[in-house]
Amino acid sequence: MTANNFRCGFVAVVGRPNVGKSTLINTILGSKVSIVTPKPQTTRHRILGVDSHAEHQVIYVDTPGIHRNANKAMNRLMNRTAANALIDADLVLFVTEATRWTEEDQDVLQRLESVKAPVVALLNKIDKVHPKEALLEALSVMSARRDFAEVIPISARRRDGLKSLTELVRDYMPESEPLFPEDMLTDRSEDFRAAEVVREKLTLALRQEIPYGLTVQVERFEKDENGIAMHAVIWVERDSQKGIVVGKGGTLLKKIGRAARLELKAQYRVPVHLELWVKVKDNWADNEQDLMRLGYESP
Repeated sequence: MTANNFRCGFVAVVGRPNVGKSTLINTILGSKVSIVTPKPQTTRHRILGVDSHAEHQVIYVDTPGIHRNANKAMNRLMNRTAANALIDADLVLFVTEATRWTEEDQDVLQRLESVKAPVVALLNKIDKVHPKEALLEALSVMSARRDFAEVIPISARRRDGLKSLTELVRDYMPESEPLFPEDMLTDRSEDFRAAEVVREKLTLALRQEIPYGLTVQVERFEKDENGIAMHAVIWVERDSQKGIVVGKGGTLLKKIGRAARLELKAQYRVPVHLELWVKVKDNWADNEQDLMRLGYESP
C-alpha cells in the first residue's frame, strides 16, 4: 500500500477502427494527444495519455483499431500493438457505437475473452441514437454479450457520461505511486506529434485509399524561443500517389502544409516554419523493416 493511498494504473482503450477511441482520450485529457479523422486507420501507434490528479493518475493507452483483414504488415503490426496493450492493463475500455454492431466489433470482443483485467463496455455516440428509448435496448443487448464489469453509454464528442466514466476508472486503479510527472501529458515526443498533425491533414485532404499508403517522417525538428523549424518527408508507395499528394502545381501540398503549420502554431504558440517533401518507397506498408525505419514500433 502506498503511503498516501495514491492510485495509478493503465487503461487500454480498444475497439474496431474509427469507433471514437482517440476522441474519447483527447476529450478526457482536454488536449489533443492523438490525431482524429473520420477515416479508419488514423491511429497507427500506441500512444499514452496521462491524466494526473492530486490523488490518482490514469494512463490511457490509445491503440490502433483492430482489423479483421490484416493483409499488410502494417495492419498486422497494428493488431499486435492493440493486443499487447491488453497484457498490462489494469482496466479495459471496449468502445463500440451505440447505433451499430459489426463483425469487427465481434472480433474485438472475442479477443477480450482471455483478458484478465475488468472490461467496461462503452456505447459511444449516444447523441446519434433516435428515438432515445432505443438506447435502453442497445444497453440490454450489449450487457448480454458478455459479463462486463460495467456497460456505460457515452458521447465522447459531447462529453456525455464522461464525468461518471472517469470517476469509475479512478476506482478501478490499483494503489501505486504515480508513474509519470504530473505535468506530463503523453509519452510521445514533440516531433512525433508534429508528424502526426501533418498526417492528419493529409488524411483529411485526400480521398479513397491514398491516406493508407502514406506516412510522415520528420528529418529535422528544432524548437527554440524564436519558433519551430521542421522538415518532413511524406512517404508514399507508388509514383502515381506522389502526383496526387503534390497536386497540380503543388497546390495540394501547399494546402496541407499550411493547415499543419497553423495547427502547430496554435498548439505551441510560436512561429512555425514547415517544409514538406514527397518521396516514394515501394510497398513500404508491407515491409516490416521499412516500418521500423519509419518509426513504427514492433510490439
